[in-house]
Amino acid sequence: MPRRSYDQYCAVARALDAVGDRWTLLIVRELLGGPRRYSDLHADLPGVSTDMLATRLKDMERDGLLTRRRLARPAASVYDLTPRGRALLPALTALADWGAPALAERRPTDAVRAHWFAVPLMTRLARHFAGEPVRVLDIVLDEGTFHLVLDPTDPHYADGPAPHPDAVLRMDTATCTALAEDRLTLTEALTAGRAARTDPDEHPGAALAPG
Repeated sequence: MPRRSYDQYCAVARALDAVGDRWTLLIVRELLGGPRRYSDLHADLPGVSTDMLATRLKDMERDGLLTRRRLARPAASVYDLTPRGRALLPALTALADWGAPALAERRPTDAVRAHWFAVPLMTRLARHFAGEPVRVLDIVLDEGTFHLVLDPTDPHYADGPAPHPDAVLRMDTATCTALAEDRLTLTEALTAGRAARTDPDEHPGAALAPG
């Protein structure tokens, strides 16, 4: 069944035809971290129904935003963004910048996953490490660990620690939120003791023990 369209000869309207539906951009957020199974997506999109998620994935596949690859059993299938889907990162970064002030108060019903901070942090930390040879960075929060790849030509992130990070940052969620909102710089957080940096070369094995 064809999807509804704004039927406007306008770039914004055309974009919203493809990504304006509820959950679509959050699915993109998840897949920017790499290929995911349906069950993984459902687990990290609390509140989405199985029917809605299946519908959105089919819509996004049809619109050329993602591909579905079948794997050997028992892994079943994984979903991965196409280059067109990955090109949405700047749009998500702009939305994250615009929405960050709304993180000032965490509601009791709010779910949280560590890697949800990845998109707003990428630009902040790329700016901080611009003068250093740091490209792969582990971020360790109470909620979990994710890593950023601060590559100017292909910035991306993934859940879990990197195999060989250049540095590891540990902080609490409140500090990470302040960094995401750009209310706090990493230099200020490190100076105040709100964040701690470990260089794996100085402390072998530190990157493998994110607890």
